[in-house]
Amino acid sequence: MASRSATIASGHGLHARPAALFVQAVNDSGLSITIEKEGREAPAGSILGVISLAINQGDVVTLTADGDNVDSVLDSLVSFLETDHDAE
Repeated sequence: MASRSATIASGHGLHARPAALFVQAVNDSGLSITIEKEGREAPAGSILGVISLAINQGDVVTLTADGDNVDSVLDSLVSFLETDHDAE
């Protein structure tokens, strides 16, 4: 298992558009990834799971996964989370 932490940059956190883009990126990776905030976990490939964590700007989340290319996938997802997608 590999894990990475990320600080959420999007101004509105992982809600609506940024959450949908994140979930799509997770599902495109083909890996089973978990996202955790303050001890609460959810499948990162589930829009309802991600939104249920109420992840806001500045929150720190941890992504955990296992599988092929896990390091590059997690690095890419961390980069995504640490980019402000509300400003685009």
